[in-house]
Amino acid sequence: MSATIDLRRRAVLRGGALVLGFTLLPPSAFAEFNGMGVPPIANKDLAGSLQRTPMLDAWIRIAPDGTVTVFTGKVELGTGVRTALLQVAAEQLDVAPAAITFITADTGLTPNEGFTAGSHTMADSGTALLHAAAQVRALVVQGAAAQLKVAAALLQTRNGAVIAPDGRSVHYGEAVRGVNLHQAAAVKSPLKDARQYKVIGASLPRVDIPAKLTGGAAYVQDLRLPGMLHARVVRPPAYGARLLTADFAAVRKMQGVLKVHVDGNYLAVIASDEWLAIQAMRALSASAKWSPGPALPAAGQIHATLRALPSQDIVIADQHGPVATPALTLRRRYTKQYVLHGSIGPSCSVALLEDGTMTVWTHTQGVYPLRGALAELLSMRPDSVRCVHTEGAGCYGQNGADDVAADAALLARAMPGRPVRVQLMRDQENQWEPYAPAMSSQLSASLDAQGKICDWQYALWSGSHNERPGNAGKLIPAQLLAQPFTPSPSQPMPMPEGGGDRNAIPLYTLPRAKITNHFLPVTPLRTSAMRSLGAHINLFAIEGMMDELAAAANTDPVEFRLRHMDNPRARAVIQQAASAFGWRKRKKLRDHGFGFAFGQYKNSMAYVALAVEVRVERSTGAVNIVRVTAVVDCGQGVNPDGIRNQIEGGILQSSSWTLYEKLLFKPEGIASVDWASYPIMRYAQAPKKVDVVILNRPGEAFLGVAEAAQGPMAGALGNALADAIGKRLYDLPLAGAHLIS
Repeated sequence: MSATIDLRRRAVLRGGALVLGFTLLPPSAFAEFNGMGVPPIANKDLAGSLQRTPMLDAWIRIAPDGTVTVFTGKVELGTGVRTALLQVAAEQLDVAPAAITFITADTGLTPNEGFTAGSHTMADSGTALLHAAAQVRALVVQGAAAQLKVAAALLQTRNGAVIAPDGRSVHYGEAVRGVNLHQAAAVKSPLKDARQYKVIGASLPRVDIPAKLTGGAAYVQDLRLPGMLHARVVRPPAYGARLLTADFAAVRKMQGVLKVHVDGNYLAVIASDEWLAIQAMRALSASAKWSPGPALPAAGQIHATLRALPSQDIVIADQHGPVATPALTLRRRYTKQYVLHGSIGPSCSVALLEDGTMTVWTHTQGVYPLRGALAELLSMRPDSVRCVHTEGAGCYGQNGADDVAADAALLARAMPGRPVRVQLMRDQENQWEPYAPAMSSQLSASLDAQGKICDWQYALWSGSHNERPGNAGKLIPAQLLAQPFTPSPSQPMPMPEGGGDRNAIPLYTLPRAKITNHFLPVTPLRTSAMRSLGAHINLFAIEGMMDELAAAANTDPVEFRLRHMDNPRARAVIQQAASAFGWRKRKKLRDHGFGFAFGQYKNSMAYVALAVEVRVERSTGAVNIVRVTAVVDCGQGVNPDGIRNQIEGGILQSSSWTLYEKLLFKPEGIASVDWASYPIMRYAQAPKKVDVVILNRPGEAFLGVAEAAQGPMAGALGNALADAIGKRLYDLPLAGAHLIS
């Protein structure tokens, strides 16, 4: 049975609305679509993303001249995965990495792997390429065996050629003649012995760095197409503000202005030159008068406001073990503020409508989900919209990339045949991006008479961490039109992925535990994905409580963790981190503090343990991160330098969130419109020394590492600050005047 559903109908907001919805998918599949934007599973027995896209030639193609092209649906966000995925394919194919044409995330060419999110890239796409490349190599060898009249077992592959024992050889393009790569992957793959890897496990220089280092065309912001026009948008000053008047006539007369685009509350200018577009935007913005939007809540009361909102209460863990009489119970409340992505380069996109096809160059994290949303927005068939991922200067979650792609598509439709480039201004990015949600949590933990945890009760309150463009209504431009689109309802992300409840279930052994996610479907500020999601505050809370319980039990914090940890790989990173840092040799100095923390990202990806030393300048309140030692186990390591880079980046990013970052807002709207009103960690505040130790496990599954350090770093910093000042802080960010004494 098949069904065709018209997704082009616009929702009516004024005068009421009738919304009907149904799906032919089971609830679990709908949740999966909502969470990662992936197609349904075709064969659950296959490896990684092959489960959803099983055809080998969707991943690897070999041209008659021997050229090898490899495809992935994942994107490069600055994490180095383009290089790592290339290494995986090159290793199993026996082709030099430089000889491979590698194509990422293009709806016209690559598999649909949904969003590049949740540290899934190596686990899903890397695993798929590992097996697809091994199977393609075996098929190539079979083809060569038939041509060379030599048993396949006697042939070797090297540098894109199949070589016979007598020295005869054929390149892959010749060998593949008569071989059909358009076939489904097999369940078992002839993988190389991991102990013999030469490319996997080597620190191959990242292929995306040269252009970025030399100022070349590295980002979508740098893209210049022939005949390209420049556009700028005018956003309302606040959520819900409505346009009253604007001097459109005066702006249309300005130099270089080709079009003033007006559709309801959506305003934009298109000009022949970027600076002229900016000048016209400023003039239009200055003349526009808007009604006030609904008042935002008082920033100082935001957590009370959130906890008073209607919630969906979801118990994600409820373990009933032996009942022990508590000798001690600690009850604590933790909070975090709304946090900006703070992308250094404001979001940008280029679009072109030509011959009935809309092509959009975008730094979205999900080209296929965005294509669906844009098709709905434009009333076009999905196969008439092509989204081509082009790196952007910052993303890590859902920033303004998807919104500005919608801007570019709408304005390119108004100027067919001409590419239109749209870049947001800094204040527009800050005011309208989806923030990381403000969150609060409450934890009660008890010790028995032997100093072991006997009860753990954790509850958290959070809005949505996933408002990615599953439909047009998720895009700000679509909401501003005269006939606006309605966002689909917010849905909690199911475990084990989780959203606000990501990493809320401790990996420690707890005989009795209950964890409840109070999911808030509607909150006052726009929110969505930010790197590590709820793991940041959940591990801050868990690891802070572990230190407090260790102190109550008169036990060293590391020993206390090991006492409650059965997972052997977790124990290994904890023990190695303590040893590498010199935890047992640490010496207490005035205003210095030491902190330790552990986490396995999502309890399914990379294991990270961290030890931190900080120094607090009590006269100024400044926090100096003296040194950090991190140990990571991400299974089979593909690019050691890339792994270290991601752990180091996670440490810095989490330090900035944990110590400094806080969105400012007032009833009239968002106040953090520039870097002065939104502080991030500066170079002088960065850790003075960071050491990363990798526990490599050849042959083990790839475990995502890009978001693995954020939660443990928050926990370690909280513990180190408590040690330094003799007082524990529970509300993020931690730095501030309260540290002055």
